[in-house]
Amino acid sequence: MNVLQKWFSHGRDARVLLCVGILIAAVLTAGFASVKHITIIADGKTRHLTTTYVRPDRVLQEAGVHVNEKDEVTMTTKHVEDGTEIRVHRAVLVTIEQGDKARIVRTAKQNVGDVLRQHGYDLTKVMPVVGEETPITQDMNIRLVTPEEIEAQRKAELARMEEQRRYIDTSRGRMRYKSMMVMEASAYLPTDGGGAGITATGVRAGHGIAAVDPDVIPLGTRLYIPGYGVAVAADTGGMIEGDMIDLCMEDYGSAIEFGRRDVKVYVLD
Repeated sequence: MNVLQKWFSHGRDARVLLCVGILIAAVLTAGFASVKHITIIADGKTRHLTTTYVRPDRVLQEAGVHVNEKDEVTMTTKHVEDGTEIRVHRAVLVTIEQGDKARIVRTAKQNVGDVLRQHGYDLTKVMPVVGEETPITQDMNIRLVTPEEIEAQRKAELARMEEQRRYIDTSRGRMRYKSMMVMEASAYLPTDGGGAGITATGVRAGHGIAAVDPDVIPLGTRLYIPGYGVAVAADTGGMIEGDMIDLCMEDYGSAIEFGRRDVKVYVLD
């Protein structure tokens, strides 16, 4: 008779003892095999926990972390296992504005796009002023606009920029202009031509008088020429045609120094 037969020959108590021992060994073995080291991040705190639970709600309960109805729980693994990180996202109040309507919602979503999708907004028809990936914060305001509103804002901004560009800084201050053209400029003296010093419009020639082609720049138009200054188109000349302009100088030296050059001519309001 072997040892096991001798043991069982002692009767029922021996068999019960053996079964209990096997059961205890199995429980201990399973228990040690299922111990998991978990990291929990909630409310700005990081907790490290050793647990045998396999459900995230039981793990959080064991750690003393309460989850409210609108909160969301995410895990770095599909199931609770050794090394899993569990993160609790607390729900916050957010206001969604569209036109003159405001909607207050409580959400645990982490960015603007997810919040809007959660509450049924079609992001092909409306879009947030801030980016969809913008992180959500407590009491955040999310303003929505339509593509049509964005296009109108873009056009208004372009118009504003264009308006801003139509100003030129001069020695007399900032001046608004209608248009700008590049012209070939030359210089003349009040005594040139007939020598009387009287322009085609009847005013006396001098610095600030410009001879132009009236078909290009109407007589009486106020101009600004960088390097010369503010002028009035008040004279004409037989050789001044098309995109040419003749600027009156006070003395011969200034006329020679200026010579002939291309200049920007701003037509002032």
